[in-house]
Amino acid sequence: MDITYTKIGDYYLPNIALSNTTHYHIGKYGWMRRAFLRKHRPIQYSDLVLTEKLFPHLAEIDEACHQRLEIMIPAMAEQEGVTATLKRIDQMEWVRRMNNIKARAEEIILAELIYAD
Repeated sequence: MDITYTKIGDYYLPNIALSNTTHYHIGKYGWMRRAFLRKHRPIQYSDLVLTEKLFPHLAEIDEACHQRLEIMIPAMAEQEGVTATLKRIDQMEWVRRMNNIKARAEEIILAELIYAD
């Protein structure tokens, strides 16, 4: 395998390029997963980086988290009786309950998808 080098200052650096240059949309949950892997699973993180599977993995995790939240929040709201009627009668109570539901749903998502092995 022939590797070419470029001289920058006093150093020769290899000319390395990624084979996969696809642009992935990575949001909040993808970056949280990256931080977790980097800090707590360095071997898995290095493997994903070296095999160029890190960004597809992060995009997949981010998408899965958003899909789960879209399903869980309305289901939890319906189960707890947080309806449009409550929103019309007492907006602050509705906001308080919806924020509580969203926080609990995110905790579930973090435990199951972000911080899982």
